[in-house]
Amino acid sequence: MTSQLIPIESKGGTSAEPVAERRLNLGCGTDLRPGWVNADIVDYGGNAIVDLNRYPYPFPEGHFDYILCSHVLEHLGNFNLAVTELYRLAKDRAIIEVRVPFFLSTKYYSEPDHRIPFGIRSFDNYEVLEGRRLKFYERWKLRHRTNYGSPARFILLEKRFNFSNFAVLKWLNVFINIEPVMYERFFATWFTPEEVIFKLRVVKTPAGR
Repeated sequence: MTSQLIPIESKGGTSAEPVAERRLNLGCGTDLRPGWVNADIVDYGGNAIVDLNRYPYPFPEGHFDYILCSHVLEHLGNFNLAVTELYRLAKDRAIIEVRVPFFLSTKYYSEPDHRIPFGIRSFDNYEVLEGRRLKFYERWKLRHRTNYGSPARFILLEKRFNFSNFAVLKWLNVFINIEPVMYERFFATWFTPEEVIFKLRVVKTPAGR
């Protein structure tokens, strides 16, 4: 069943005026951002009310230039469906910013509503790897992709840990992000980051690379 589209105010002006970015704040909570489309399953006063586990979302295909998912994806029921839907909503070369709790952190396992664990390589199955030299673990992963035939493809502009939101501990981010994949593999159980942050660039055409 197709969802009824939520009306979205056009930001365009005359042909001589620049068109403002269309930005989606998915799972906004109380972070209602002016000029953004704010969406969540609960009415926080001014946001679109959307069941985030029901697809497709009521927004047009290829509509958004920037999508923010801050501490929402871990609450959803199916990661692959959510990623594929974000890809559908985004324009070619759009940016998707994802912030999630690291699966070993108390930020993840102390919240009973969290369903999907995230690590530093959670988006690897959707990453465009062609055109650059691959690390040894990327070469292995290229032969073992598990994206269930999803069309979603991204260039990973950024994947990093945030050790803590306490200012006194933020200096550790420099060291744990020198090689975050190796840090996760060998050290994260001892000194556990709170958060994983991704920035993805959507690839829908060859020009999108």
